[in-house]
Amino acid sequence: MCTTNTLYHPAGGYKKIFETCEELNEPIPAVIVGVIPEWLSGSLLRLGPGLFEVGAEPFYHLFDGQALMHKFDLKNGHVTYYRKFVKTDAYVRAMTEKRVVITEFGTAAYPDPCKNIFSRFFTYFKGIEVTDNCLVNVYPVGEDFYACTETNYITKVDPDTLETLKRVDLCDYLSVNGVTAHPHIESDGTVYNIGNCFGKNMSLAYNIVKIPPTPKDKSDPIAKSKVLVQLPSSERFKPSYVHSFGMTENYFVFVETPVKINLLKFLTAWSIWGTNYMDCFESNETMGTWFHLATKDPAEYIEHKFRTSAFNLFHHINSYEDDGFIVVDLCTWKGHEFVYNYLYLANLRENWEEVKKAAMRAPQPEVRRYVLPMDVHKVSVGKNLISLPYTTATAVMRSDGTIWLEPEVLFSGPRQAFEFPQINYSKFSGKNYSYAYGLGLNHFIPDRICKLNVKTKDTWVWQEPDSYPSEPIFVQTPGSVEEDDGVLLSIVVNPGADQRPGYLLILNARDLTEIARAEVEVIIPVTFHGMYKP
Repeated sequence: MCTTNTLYHPAGGYKKIFETCEELNEPIPAVIVGVIPEWLSGSLLRLGPGLFEVGAEPFYHLFDGQALMHKFDLKNGHVTYYRKFVKTDAYVRAMTEKRVVITEFGTAAYPDPCKNIFSRFFTYFKGIEVTDNCLVNVYPVGEDFYACTETNYITKVDPDTLETLKRVDLCDYLSVNGVTAHPHIESDGTVYNIGNCFGKNMSLAYNIVKIPPTPKDKSDPIAKSKVLVQLPSSERFKPSYVHSFGMTENYFVFVETPVKINLLKFLTAWSIWGTNYMDCFESNETMGTWFHLATKDPAEYIEHKFRTSAFNLFHHINSYEDDGFIVVDLCTWKGHEFVYNYLYLANLRENWEEVKKAAMRAPQPEVRRYVLPMDVHKVSVGKNLISLPYTTATAVMRSDGTIWLEPEVLFSGPRQAFEFPQINYSKFSGKNYSYAYGLGLNHFIPDRICKLNVKTKDTWVWQEPDSYPSEPIFVQTPGSVEEDDGVLLSIVVNPGADQRPGYLLILNARDLTEIARAEVEVIIPVTFHGMYKP
């Protein structure tokens, strides 16, 4: 066991993970320390920002830098590292015109100053050009791989060469304005996702969509994607920001937070000089947080009104059914203020004392378990409906017919977040489980890898001075039965290292002891999400 000992970062080495880097012409060999398990043969694929300015124009927000795809290849005990920029429209046009051409999350694109006033005026009213900067995640669809952000565009990439193959507009196939970068993928290859859409009489709603596995004729499964079920929005013209959702064996779980997209602002913003996506967010200070449920097959919305106090939510850990209840584990941030307000690059590149001050003002992180009762008809008002013996989470029917949820706290440390959660997904997604792995954020700076036993609340920590890891990906030992029998893969940057500042870290998932590392002679900027491809 390990306490969450807090490291400090007065040297500010973390600033290096928010700096532009070059792509590589070819894979470079890594120096191995330790012994890589013989069975570990595959690729770790990761995405994040790699270009933080174009010419003299900076990108302002953590989610604005241009998408860079990284790959660590493991084979026969040897490791290579490779990276290439994804050649999105946003990237290609920025490089061609040497300026920010397409508005990103927190950076506005301005019309070309070289054009005359008339053509500039017309550029404005062509409408919204949505970014395809796919810097958030990569996932398989059928036999293909797609890099993604949270808009309607996903980008097909070659996982071997990292070449950009083609851009796909999901609006060509589905009624959604965009989908999350966190789909759920079943063992047969079926992909589920969620995005907001225009529902009945122009009011907003959320669609859960399904992409089937590769058809027998090997045609593109995206062409056969469909909307499964529609969930209502708490506010007619203001959908909530949605980053991920939950899925059990038989249910979808959608958590609607008070962080709202003001659609009117969004639609008018693009005709106003210098507006970006971040300008269109606002917080509803009175709604709290709503939980929505839908069945998977047949796909139908369940009318129960689950309510709780306000929080931000980016990542679901896992959800499962147990004895008439749905258990939902979440990485929450308390309150209704948008956490992304604290993720401007200027904040993250501040000196350590300033970084700490900002995190003091921000919403505080907490890992929480909520439990939703399925049978709510025969109950008396004011009584706790949860009878699972192992949780202190409650659900109480109120006189207005809403069910008020209170969570059980699984992990809480002041300004210490357990985030970017991962589990043994192939075996335990949607099932009763014990272990979550996460990236520890210390005042928003990633400086540890954590393991959490969600049943006992025991924690384990891997941490080294001035070292900045990424989301740990779990890979199961072949043929093993124990849930945590496997390794964790994380990209770590130690900017102060003399020769090899970046490395792939391989940890034993049981106790977070180091098995091996594969060091390279380049710094690797921050990555958000990714996958292991055997």
